[in-house]
Amino acid sequence: MGFLELAKKRFSVRSFKAAPVENEKLVKILTAGNIAPTAANRQPFKILVVQSKEGLKKVEKTAHIYGAPLIFIVCANHSQAWVRPFDNYNLADTDASIVTTHMMLAAADLDLGSLWIGYFNPYILCQNFNIKSDLTPLNLLAVGYNEGEALSPERHCTTRKNLTEIVAYEKIS
Repeated sequence: MGFLELAKKRFSVRSFKAAPVENEKLVKILTAGNIAPTAANRQPFKILVVQSKEGLKKVEKTAHIYGAPLIFIVCANHSQAWVRPFDNYNLADTDASIVTTHMMLAAADLDLGSLWIGYFNPYILCQNFNIKSDLTPLNLLAVGYNEGEALSPERHCTTRKNLTEIVAYEKIS
């Protein structure tokens, strides 16, 4: 399967089966996150793997996880990130999001469903998982087997903006 086919195949799952994700697949997803590019190769992130019933209940105190048997808490470390010198933009959040994207696409490649969750209280996660103060929980990625029917890869033809609306080409005179 080519990259565009994989990207079109992936969709946000909001109903997961209770079946656990096999360790072999878990390691492949983590490896995809590990090889993700980061600014100046600083790798300013940590990934917390949550799959125990107790851990999942802790996540549910701040986020709706739709029955996912596996949650990745992707944290950014702003003190380790590369900072663009022109405007002091810290790339930790960008890097952690690239890591999350790699993991999400790896899950789709392994026929697993995923859901990128942005609606959560990071303070509760830090407290419930004793996350160090130098780490900021940035993204939650719920992963597991989809309970429902997969969405059509062709849905993007009607649900996405046309390229003419999102792309501008430089004018060369």
